Amino acid sequence: MAGTGNAAAADASAQERLRRWRMVLGGEEDGTGYAPAGRDAGMDAALSALYGGSGRAGQGGRKGRDGGRSAGLGGSAPHLARWLGDIRTYFPGSVVQIMQRDAIERLGLASLLLEPEMLEAVEPDVHLVGTLLSLHEAMPETTRERARAVVRKVVERLEARLAARTRATLTGALDRSARTSRPRHADIDWNRTIRANLKNYLPEYGTVVPERLIGYGRAAQAVRKEVVLCVDQSGSMAASVVHASVFGAVLASMRAIATRLVVFDTAVVDLTDQLEDPVDVLFGTQLGGGTDINRALAYCQSRITRPADTVVVLISDLYEGGIRDGMLARVAAMKASGTEFVALLALSDEGAPAYDREHAAALAALGVPAFACTPDLFPEVMAAALEKRPLPVP
Repeated sequence: MAGTGNAAAADASAQERLRRWRMVLGGEEDGTGYAPAGRDAGMDAALSALYGGSGRAGQGGRKGRDGGRSAGLGGSAPHLARWLGDIRTYFPGSVVQIMQRDAIERLGLASLLLEPEMLEAVEPDVHLVGTLLSLHEAMPETTRERARAVVRKVVERLEARLAARTRATLTGALDRSARTSRPRHADIDWNRTIRANLKNYLPEYGTVVPERLIGYGRAAQAVRKEVVLCVDQSGSMAASVVHASVFGAVLASMRAIATRLVVFDTAVVDLTDQLEDPVDVLFGTQLGGGTDINRALAYCQSRITRPADTVVVLISDLYEGGIRDGMLARVAAMKASGTEFVALLALSDEGAPAYDREHAAALAALGVPAFACTPDLFPEVMAAALEKRPLPVP
């Protein structure tokens, strides 16, 4: 009996391996002899529709001339909408988002997102927002409001994830950066106080006499710091634009920080007056086009009134279409005036994109490291910049 049980287990294991290979290879003549049924058949059809050849979603995985998948999504919105519903049934959300992105990029389906029924079916994420923003000028009126609702859903998710931590981190940084020489006991910064009074060390008593106290200042209602977010809106920076808009709205909600949001390609647009609603900010951008970092920095520099209390954050892949030496000269001038300058190659969860390494090295030589920053790390980066500490470069 034991031998029979072992043989059955081995056979089941072999069948499972064949099943997995069939689902990976996706062809009828794959040598496995496994015929998908039930849920497997639905998953195979959904995968075939995207990663096969031409055809229509939902019609199954017909064999192509090369024996591989060949169903395709075609150009029909109803078929595509059904396919979007299928993949949400068969795959987890993270996989659904990848498949949606592949469908848009591989099969050129962006134009179908202009149809309201398509927007009802898709799973909202940052990449979909980027696609919608690139299309919004071409959207019919019936679609535009639905697109705004999709964008708002993503923005609200990001705000729920990032806003509270950002405010808490930056409020602490602002309090620490406002020093006072007459602190209450609970507000004494003991590390700085001890360093400032080491000359008063009494070896016979093994102690330091704190002749001069240094403490944390209490948060004030007046503006104490200014932050300028200067964001490249070229097509490759779509996810960064979305996150920067959310952070811009969060920073603008803090009374102690005056926030300015500037987006640019070859032109410069100041969206500061729309910061109350990041969705308005996003629909005020125009993804794509060239890049003139020098012009954007010139505008930001002209708006700085208190250099020593200002942080400028440039978010760009640094591919400069303007005057390279002018860009670097402006960065050097801002730093010389006391402005803190931060260069982020991306503000997203995807790591560093392709970027201009020569320009990144030139900024590093000026004391401005250029690095990719995740949304979760951004509050720490801003706190360090506000306190004029070394940045937590990953």
